Amino acid sequence: MNQSLTEPVLHKEHPLILSSRVVKTPVFNRAGERIGHVDDLSIGKVDGKVIYAIMSFGGFLGIGEKFHPLPWSLLDYDIERGGFIVPLDRPALENAPQYTLDELRALGGADYREAVFGYYGPFGVAPYW
Repeated sequence: MNQSLTEPVLHKEHPLILSSRVVKTPVFNRAGERIGHVDDLSIGKVDGKVIYAIMSFGGFLGIGEKFHPLPWSLLDYDIERGGFIVPLDRPALENAPQYTLDELRALGGADYREAVFGYYGPFGVAPYW
């Protein structure tokens, strides 16, 4: 058996997933509308916890694409859809904190954390720090 780590193998009963399988996973709102996909993950260096799913939203062929750090606790995986569900509609997401790739590379500043968790706090997300 010579299988790649990125080949899709579903184990519904297993609670773990490789990060390579999370990237490109679709993100839906509760109404079932696909609103983007997970482009990357932000992981705490010391504790190893996933803090944000960096969701790609909008744009065409990489032009005008926006990146939204969604607090990991905001996402619920839906086996039937094969993607994550978030309690946001498209307008709420369009108004959420968004960053360029360069800004994301500087991930972790206090202003960044405050903006993201300040916005998502009303959705029941507690700061990770």
